[in-house]
Amino acid sequence: MAGERVVTYCRICEPLCGMVATVEDGRLTELRPDPDNPLSRGYACPKGIAMAEVHNDPDRVLHPLRRTGDGSFEQVSWDEALDDIGNRLGAIVNRDGGGAVGWYFGNPGAFSYSHTLWVGGFLDALGTSHYYSAGSQDVNNRFAASALLYGNPVLVPVPDLTRTDFLMLIGANPLVSHGSVLSAPRIREQLLAIVERGGRVAVVDPRRTPTAAQFEHVPIRPDGDAWMLLSMLQVIFEEGLADERYLAEQTDGWQELARAAAAHPPEQTAPRTGIEPDVLRDLARAIAQAEGAAIYGRTGSCLGRHGTLVAFLIDALAAATGNLDTAGGSVFGDPPIALDEVAERIGIASYDERRSRIGNFPDVLGNMPASLMAEEIETPGEGQLRALFVSAGNPVLSVPDGDRLEQALGELELMVSIDLYVNETNAHADYVLPATTFYERDDFPLPFLAFHVPPFVHYTERVVEPAGEAREEWWTIDQIARRIGIAPYPVPALRLLAKLGIRITPQRLIDLLLRTGPGGDLFGLRRGGLSIAKLRDRHPHGLVLADQAPGGVLKRKLARKRRRIQLAPDPIREELARLPAAEEEDPDFPLRLIGMRELRSHNSWMHNAPLLMRGGRTQALRVHPEDAARLDLGDGVAASLESKGGAVEVPVLVTDEMTPGTVALPHGWGHRGGGWKLANANRGVNVNRLASSDAGDLERLAGMAFLNGIPVRLSASQSPSIRSTEASSAGRSRGSAAPPAASLGSSASITSPPSNRSSTFGSM
Repeated sequence: MAGERVVTYCRICEPLCGMVATVEDGRLTELRPDPDNPLSRGYACPKGIAMAEVHNDPDRVLHPLRRTGDGSFEQVSWDEALDDIGNRLGAIVNRDGGGAVGWYFGNPGAFSYSHTLWVGGFLDALGTSHYYSAGSQDVNNRFAASALLYGNPVLVPVPDLTRTDFLMLIGANPLVSHGSVLSAPRIREQLLAIVERGGRVAVVDPRRTPTAAQFEHVPIRPDGDAWMLLSMLQVIFEEGLADERYLAEQTDGWQELARAAAAHPPEQTAPRTGIEPDVLRDLARAIAQAEGAAIYGRTGSCLGRHGTLVAFLIDALAAATGNLDTAGGSVFGDPPIALDEVAERIGIASYDERRSRIGNFPDVLGNMPASLMAEEIETPGEGQLRALFVSAGNPVLSVPDGDRLEQALGELELMVSIDLYVNETNAHADYVLPATTFYERDDFPLPFLAFHVPPFVHYTERVVEPAGEAREEWWTIDQIARRIGIAPYPVPALRLLAKLGIRITPQRLIDLLLRTGPGGDLFGLRRGGLSIAKLRDRHPHGLVLADQAPGGVLKRKLARKRRRIQLAPDPIREELARLPAAEEEDPDFPLRLIGMRELRSHNSWMHNAPLLMRGGRTQALRVHPEDAARLDLGDGVAASLESKGGAVEVPVLVTDEMTPGTVALPHGWGHRGGGWKLANANRGVNVNRLASSDAGDLERLAGMAFLNGIPVRLSASQSPSIRSTEASSAGRSRGSAAPPAASLGSSASITSPPSNRSSTFGSM
């Protein structure tokens, strides 16, 4: 008998592609692309299809697990787990205050509106600054730059792909990543369309990525982006190509920016960028002279030593050429829920409103640098981190120096994880609580509404009921909050109502925001307006709200009193003054390491799906033939890769996709603990062991980790010492020397009958 077909959408990455799930006897059995989704139109990547395997993974946690005295896990009831967590957490809060409690929020959590809102509300109700996320290894400096430019960190422009004549991608590989801080399904077609209508797509990257290979590749030295952008601004101002009318009408400080750029002509910055001056001048002129030009930077541009400055200069370059908030340039979304306005109104659009205890870093959307979690746990004093919650995250693999963090976790008085797997991080937790997959919850793409090209909105009900005893994250947060006498609501007024016994669900809150937003139905007063019920019943495949992203909306969105873009705020002037005139070469570490994404990986959480791991997949270090020949390395040879911070042993892949002097290693590997058997069998190495977690090595304006351009040295492996290091660190667990992979208790506590198997968002 054919199963029921349920229309929904994928929540692995930002295109949010339409999916059709087949459900048989209450189980999700198959996922296929939705041909009727108006944007993705029958497309889905391998990860989207493989989510059925993740969902039905026999290694999934389906019941609350409690750590026992010998380091293993045992199944307990929800009431046992929640009551004990509440009692222990309450004791910590009563003794040390809410500031002793922290939360690490992994990348997949951002794709659940209810999870996101309730975590923020929980921490706000406690009054703690210990909010950490994958953002400080990914995108937080993009938000910091927006705060400095526009006065609101969630006001982020996206490239107008449908109308642009020139697109410059910096450190972005959307043919693999499918876009980030940009929701554009079938993005390959959109990029090809630019070329087909006579435009250009230039890809600035140290590696000839699949995107760079498809279009125009501009090789650059790792971490050279700030100098490249300053040189392009220098050319534009020197040659009279700037749109001075736009600058005079829309901005403050542009003359000061022009003076700063004047010190960086392409001939002077060539040693830093590796780009020939004529090439850089051509790029600058092309952007200035195009009918519409868009500049888009992502992960590669965010993870250098000056990532906030780079994100700032990307928008400054758009403004200088009149391509900011204009058709064909970089545009701002105008979604049915004005997230920038809502975030500002309820106090979550924060930047530098508080400072970290360690290192004195500014918050970004409430986030503190995740690299400092170990030190925050280890350092005594007021605000010392004593209790940590981790949801949809695996920071032992995703933050710099995960070995140190792993040791520090043992010093916590309470650690609780909400996730689908027992992974390298939560193998050290006191409790691992089972969460739902995104197919077991309703969803609405609240954080991504403004990033859609064209504007688009979607809502989905859950596809299947939660398997086993899995619960939605917001429900778990709410239950813990009740036990310590707080309400985890993101809106302060709602927390006041909770004291009167009036509690609200995330779905009610999001419906309220939608119906009272600029595209809402105002509870029937606005004909044609939206509500959750209307999206669910009339538009199950999603709704395109306009043919193109709007232009000319920035002036009314700017948060500053003068409604002007700030091109020379004090933090940026100070950052420009800190730029070294020449690169500090270290002959002991002559190569530069960059990260990379793989089509069949998504951070650390999809290496347990057989469909994605088939074909004998291995993690390999990409090395240019010239470097490989000089070091006497060949394909498959085990090599030692070392930085000042650590060392790993990894097989080599010789490829001319790399530029000489640069090596690339995929992140998200290094599995060596927890309950995901296939991932542990294909462990790889943790590239972030080569990065530093020291406060002095973090990017100053956003606390971002330095992960792109790390100085390294490479040599043929001479001994098994590095391999032994990996093995020894795998054996650490809280209060026990037993390896986490061998201490999961009975199989009944982490597996389920075939009719019950399913999985949740995993970890970054």
